[in-house]
Amino acid sequence: MSLVLDPAAQDLLFREARTANSFTDEPVSDEQIQAVYDLVKFGPTAFNQSPLRITLVRSAEARERLVPLMAEGNRPKTASAPLVAILSTDNEFHAELPRLVPHAPGIADMFFSERPVREQVAPINATLQAGYFIIGVRAAGLAAGPMTGFDFPGVQKEFLDEDHSPLMIINIGKPAEDAAPFPRLPRLTYEDVVKTV
Repeated sequence: MSLVLDPAAQDLLFREARTANSFTDEPVSDEQIQAVYDLVKFGPTAFNQSPLRITLVRSAEARERLVPLMAEGNRPKTASAPLVAILSTDNEFHAELPRLVPHAPGIADMFFSERPVREQVAPINATLQAGYFIIGVRAAGLAAGPMTGFDFPGVQKEFLDEDHSPLMIINIGKPAEDAAPFPRLPRLTYEDVVKTV
């Protein structure tokens, strides 16, 4: 085998994992999400900028505000998921760089002093972190249902501020028996994707 990761772990994280559309009633604890984050925070980002921010939607009042902002097809599953996470990009991530990159104290001013530059690079790196987060959710034995079908300005207004841009919303929980009712869609082959120059 070319991979050192145990085949069962490969299945858990990739081959058998599916995007979930329905969940059991089993709750998702803060401890589980903290364990997920404490694992996936080590995934790389450019300059260690770590711009991903996570807002956990737990209260009934917050869920009532969120559901109408979802695309119609995403409303029932968001209303019933044990936990919903709003993933956003912190466009002021550079304020944390002195702590995150202590060996390069001037890096924030050197590369990220202008907001348009931050708004260009932060979503790329936050999206990387969102991918790590989804894999971390799977590593916890949970399923993720990531969605971009929602009212982005509405979610920003209701749950974030002008410095945080919504990236995606993820339903999280133990998958129900019919969590992925459709067959897995095809994937491109190695030959389709990889070339050597």
